[in-house]
Amino acid sequence: MRILVVNWQDRLHPQAGGAETHLHEIFSRLVAAGDLVTLVSCGFDGAPAQERVDGIDVHRIGSRSTFNYALPLWWWQHGRHLNIDIVIDDINKLPLMTPLFMRRPIVGIIHHLFGDSIFLEAGRLAGTYVQLFEKRIPRVYRHVPVAVVSESTRQECIAIGLPAGNLHVIYNGIDTSAFPMAVGEKASVPTITSFGRLKRYKSVDHIIEAMPQILAAIPSARLEIIGKGDDRPYLESRVAALGLQASVEFVGFVSNDEKIRRLQRSHVMVNTSMKEGWGITNLEANACGVPVVSADSPGLRDSVKSGTSGLLYAFGDTSMLASTIIRVLEDDSMRQQLSQGAISWANQFTWDRSAEQMRTLCASAIAIWRESYS
Repeated sequence: MRILVVNWQDRLHPQAGGAETHLHEIFSRLVAAGDLVTLVSCGFDGAPAQERVDGIDVHRIGSRSTFNYALPLWWWQHGRHLNIDIVIDDINKLPLMTPLFMRRPIVGIIHHLFGDSIFLEAGRLAGTYVQLFEKRIPRVYRHVPVAVVSESTRQECIAIGLPAGNLHVIYNGIDTSAFPMAVGEKASVPTITSFGRLKRYKSVDHIIEAMPQILAAIPSARLEIIGKGDDRPYLESRVAALGLQASVEFVGFVSNDEKIRRLQRSHVMVNTSMKEGWGITNLEANACGVPVVSADSPGLRDSVKSGTSGLLYAFGDTSMLASTIIRVLEDDSMRQQLSQGAISWANQFTWDRSAEQMRTLCASAIAIWRESYS
């Protein structure tokens, strides 16, 4: 197949996140299987207009703020002349509305919808702008098959009016060969780890607010916060206000090897996000033999098998968060059982399987398109 992928950012963009990792993992595997993949995304400082990344031909146009306007022009001038079999429209941030101007078979990808959560992250003005576009998704993408990454996202899409028959759950995965898939030697003190981008909607402040209650029960407990993001100054201010500097460490961005090393030393990983498409960080922790205490939020509840790979708590309830973590840290037998269950759970989700399911969906979309327009 000759596949054109459109997404706001490519994997090398400084602000790349989960959507870009997802595209890289799936479509680099399709390239390895013999498909030809072109990715069109926005430009950034120092990036060439065109290069090959992981076997994918990347074309960069416009900027992060203008990409949705640059894309139709690029399509009219260049894209429509390419011999493309199918277009993959990654519907995140602002939807790119490709069905309005691309006359090709299209498969959409939706990780999650922002809804009102956009106002927490982007503020009222920018949030209203995003919602204006997001509300048009049901009308514009009504006849497009869409891959969603969890049952939570599927239900979100049905709720806004996308036909259930067009929604196909293709779970995110991990590269099991890149993780130990075993329980490692733990740190000498009870260690809690939070990792991921430090964004406001990730609600990392919740675990900071829970730490005084945890320390009252387990004075030697330690919290390691791994990752970077624009919410770090606020999080550091909360640590200082609560006098937690001796118990909380901001590790910052680390290599994949260092992330795995720190996870294996952890006794429990915590995920406090208010909303995700899936929750790859939960699976990555599980693949290091670490149980997860996760908010019972859309997406996250799909990536945790409660009682097997971790435990869920009510989002925003910092007292319940603290008491759940205390249970895991104090009950060695339960923690060991969850650690073994975490490995078994993570083993079920692989990028190889996700890529094969995406390829099957693309082939089906092409066949339906050809039948409709023959």
